[in-house]
Amino acid sequence: MTGSSTQGIKIVLHPVSDVAAAKPVYAALLGIAPQTDSEYYVGFDAEGQHIGLVPGGGPQGLTSPVAYWHVSDIEAKLAEVTAAGATVKDAVQDVGGGRRVASFTDPDGNVLGLVQDG
Repeated sequence: MTGSSTQGIKIVLHPVSDVAAAKPVYAALLGIAPQTDSEYYVGFDAEGQHIGLVPGGGPQGLTSPVAYWHVSDIEAKLAEVTAAGATVKDAVQDVGGGRRVASFTDPDGNVLGLVQDG
């Protein structure tokens, strides 16, 4: 295989129907309080990973957890996976702070995310 490698999964977003009910479960699992805590998003930073709770699936319309793979060149990686048979779900977008995200589906419809930090 040629192309760029990933830096691993560092972000996993979980859609939740009730963020107030989900927050203590994830706090107990991770053993920490959330670092980001709002009605729109709750985020935990634990052991080099970020776990996010997204009420109602958020603007992405998440219906299941999505792992975000960190890459150094998001456009190149999105091109590589689509050339290999993936389908773009959400095109590359800037979400602030120099962070860019995108998502795609594999041939079975599983959603995978990509993230590049600026």
